[in-house]
Amino acid sequence: MLRTLAFLALVILAATATSRVAGQDNGGVEARQTTAFDAGEPTPPPEARELVATTARIAGDAMRTRFVVDLTSEVGFAVFPLADPHRIVIDLPQMRFALGPEAGRQGRGLVASWRYGLLAVGKSRVVIDLARAAAVDKAFVLPPVDAQPARLVIDLVAVDEVAFVAEATRARDARTTPRESDGGAAAAALRQARVRPLIVLDAGHGGIDTGAAGVHGTLEKNITLDFSSLLKRKLESTGLFEVRLTRDDDVFIALDDRTAFARQVAADLFVSIHADAAPQSYVRGATVYTVSERASDADAAAIAAQENRSDVIAGVDLDETSDDVTDILIDLARRETKTMSHRAAEAMISSIAGHTKLNSNPHRYAGFRVLRAHDVPSVLVELGYMTNRHDEALMLSEEWRDGTAEAMVQAIRGFFEPRLAASGAGAAAVEAPSPALDGESVVVGSGVPANDAAPVRGPAGEGGDLAAAR
Repeated sequence: MLRTLAFLALVILAATATSRVAGQDNGGVEARQTTAFDAGEPTPPPEARELVATTARIAGDAMRTRFVVDLTSEVGFAVFPLADPHRIVIDLPQMRFALGPEAGRQGRGLVASWRYGLLAVGKSRVVIDLARAAAVDKAFVLPPVDAQPARLVIDLVAVDEVAFVAEATRARDARTTPRESDGGAAAAALRQARVRPLIVLDAGHGGIDTGAAGVHGTLEKNITLDFSSLLKRKLESTGLFEVRLTRDDDVFIALDDRTAFARQVAADLFVSIHADAAPQSYVRGATVYTVSERASDADAAAIAAQENRSDVIAGVDLDETSDDVTDILIDLARRETKTMSHRAAEAMISSIAGHTKLNSNPHRYAGFRVLRAHDVPSVLVELGYMTNRHDEALMLSEEWRDGTAEAMVQAIRGFFEPRLAASGAGAAAVEAPSPALDGESVVVGSGVPANDAAPVRGPAGEGGDLAAAR
């Protein structure tokens, strides 16, 4: 009797296992499936443990292509198309991508290439660049079975251009929420009531958008965040300024949202921090940019075009915002703002020239989207070139960062000197000589990092002689 019961139990277990495997192989019998082009937020994972994407692969041809990502557990997700350029965006809960360095560079079939990364706290994103117009035929998650991991599966099919654009428009309309009104009067009231000028520091790139990569693999998004945080502490230590950061973590922020934040808080100055890249490894030095529809030179135009691609890289719909502003009062404000931005750029160049090497053409202008706030003076500072080994070593040097940030504090203080003098705020600051600026009178902060993390060191053999590297 016991032998009979044991035999029946084995038969039942075998049948159950076979059913589960069959469910996985048929493309979704037991899969948690979502509607294609679901514009909602991804649902949270069933468990709180860390989610990891372990491998990814592409199969198929130019008519039908399957994109698969292996995961440590099931996840909720949302998927939608974006046009111009044509992309498929997959939003997921926050996860770690344990993929090789070459992942995403090579496509197949309908997939030209793809990229991935953190979009915001709690949210990761995969962006698929399409080789031609395509639609999501099926999108589902397979649960883990035996030794096989959970799998995110996206099936793409070729469609004509009209159908793709129509679906992308429908998906955009489902996602779009009304934007707040201009609020110009409220911003003016905030400025008038404010005692200290408000500076917004914008650490370029972040999250899924890593920015330029250095000779030794340094990522621009980390350089800009570290430097912006240091500059914030130094500005606040003067007691003369209020300072806000557009981001204080490794998250992605759309270009227009950075500008909108500066306008929302009625910033008196917006400083966007970046690190440059060039095809030639010998090109180096800091550059300061202001906005203009006509670029000062071909290099400036190319750099602006590259920086403006941040939203494309992260899968932001560029059609959701518009720059069409025809009001004559706004146009007048824009002209005044451009004049002030030019003054701020010149002050920045004059101050940092004594500390670090400048580019041969240090003040340039081009159509940077992040500098287009019509009522906030704005500059973009490229600290150096990630593609030059000397500049990369300097940007990783604690001494260089400290001195350059101190020089920028002096530039900002000089820009606001008339206002500070009129308010009497300048007299309240205690002045002392700064070794970093050869004895010039500056406000000295503590220089103590906000956390106890070990200082970032430059590549071996390149960070020791700062004087030579400059």
